Amino acid sequence: MKTQIETNELLERLPPHLKQYIKPQDYEQYTPVNQAVWRFVLRKNVDYLSQVAHESYLEGLEKTGISIEEIPSMYGMNRILKEIGWAAVAVDGFIPPNAFMEFQAYKVLVIASDIRQLENIEYTPAPDIIHEGAGHAPIIASPDYAEYLRRFGEVGAKAISSAHDTDMYEAVRELSILKEADGIPGEKIEAAERKVEELQNKKVESSEISLIRNLHWWTVEYGMVGNIEDPKIYGAGLLSSIGESKWCMKKEVKKIPYSIDAAYQDFDITKPQPQLYVTPDFAYLQEVLEEFANTMAVRKGGWRGLKKLIESRQLGTIELSTGLQVSGHFKRMIQNEDNEVVYFETEGKTALSYREKEVIGHGVSRHTNGFRSPLGKLKGINLAIENMGPRDLQAYNFYDGKPIAFEFESGITVEGLNVTGMRNLRGELMLIQFTDCTVKYKDEVLFSPEMGDFDMAVGKEIVSAFAGAADYLSFDLVNHVSSNKTIKVRLSEKEKELNGLYKVIRENRQTQLDISKALEVFEKVKNSHSDDWLLPLEIYELTLSETVLKYLTDLKTRRPEVAHLIDDGLLLIEKQSINPPL
Repeated sequence: MKTQIETNELLERLPPHLKQYIKPQDYEQYTPVNQAVWRFVLRKNVDYLSQVAHESYLEGLEKTGISIEEIPSMYGMNRILKEIGWAAVAVDGFIPPNAFMEFQAYKVLVIASDIRQLENIEYTPAPDIIHEGAGHAPIIASPDYAEYLRRFGEVGAKAISSAHDTDMYEAVRELSILKEADGIPGEKIEAAERKVEELQNKKVESSEISLIRNLHWWTVEYGMVGNIEDPKIYGAGLLSSIGESKWCMKKEVKKIPYSIDAAYQDFDITKPQPQLYVTPDFAYLQEVLEEFANTMAVRKGGWRGLKKLIESRQLGTIELSTGLQVSGHFKRMIQNEDNEVVYFETEGKTALSYREKEVIGHGVSRHTNGFRSPLGKLKGINLAIENMGPRDLQAYNFYDGKPIAFEFESGITVEGLNVTGMRNLRGELMLIQFTDCTVKYKDEVLFSPEMGDFDMAVGKEIVSAFAGAADYLSFDLVNHVSSNKTIKVRLSEKEKELNGLYKVIRENRQTQLDISKALEVFEKVKNSHSDDWLLPLEIYELTLSETVLKYLTDLKTRRPEVAHLIDDGLLLIEKQSINPPL
């Protein structure tokens, strides 16, 4: 199967900073063993999940073009997803949380195209195509859930992260890569696990992205729906895990009514979850999401929002009461006795926007060395600058081309030549340009004429603060390079031989059944690959040979850690023989 990317309007709309994470799905990378892993998990899941999953799951498998028999191609998925208003892209393992959320806001599913190894068939901490393709994709066929996912992306993309979040992301990514790679020394994996555990146990103030990641985990990944006594599964982590989809239904796993409290419940990605949250329906998920959004800086603004941006050390944006948006790396603020922000400052490239569009002439080329501005009301004047009409401005000597000096209530003074002003759509001043300008606070000079023109932002207060740029075109954001790359498995000669045997059985099943050839393969497996359990199961499915069945029974004794998987496979074969497919 050649690598193809189905054109889809949603993919073409993606901004460059998201497109940088997309990689072509190399379908040829999937080995016959990979295909067998997919088939086993999907057959087992569909059989079991038909009883415990939300009703939209099985419908969604069909609607999204996901086959039980083979790993889905992105080409096929996009062709069918387009019909329900979504798209899908392949990526390399974990991507940064804000980017992941933003993809969802554009109604694009992010699918890690790698697939778990046979040893990790029940669960892997790494995102893979089983988790993403067979877990996330089918549920979006439910309109209520699809809208929740889109809205979650919009809210999550604005969440402010911290330096700790960045460290945690890289540590989890590294651990997931090492666990799925072949031949990694145990001590290296243990060291990566300790690093994740240390970061998880580190006492830090929860950031917005960490809280919304919790909500994502307890809904999109591990959510249940219905009533506490008899909930149904809809979370992708449960839908894609043979082990956890069974474990979660046990009484030992506490079921809790879903609420905003889930945002403050941390999780351990390396272990089964001791409790799960149950939402009465998908519409209620949006209610809780909006309740959480009301606590975020994107809606509350103020000094707390700016403080979060300063501490994040990431690109962020504040919006003033006039609608002017300042995007950059914030480094400083001055507050008055009421904790109101009376001055802010960025460092490095900064851009000004209005309604998410860069203000002409105020991109990073003008504000290369940061941006700074006082905020608030003028001393002795009840009227804020933004609310002054033309007569008010004349009364207070705000004339274009005239020198002016004024003082804010905070004590910050501005003295310079007023060149021009820029208004918003309501006619309010939102930006004033000065030349030969000096800005002081107490004995400190905040801006001097040698620094060039002074552009003063106009606004009484900060009404919003959020992660990222107001206008993503203002910055070159195509620069993501993770320090951890997924490790491609290199097959040994023995593994190549085993894959060849899997291929023979796969082709045998898909074409004309040849029992004698299947039994020939069985002899080779028995003699040269005696630890493998999945291929003998596939051979028994084709032949129903008593010899193969006895071998599988002996294998359960010899390898007790896979005995339950063999039993699951035998049960599926028994059900199929009673109710053969049409």
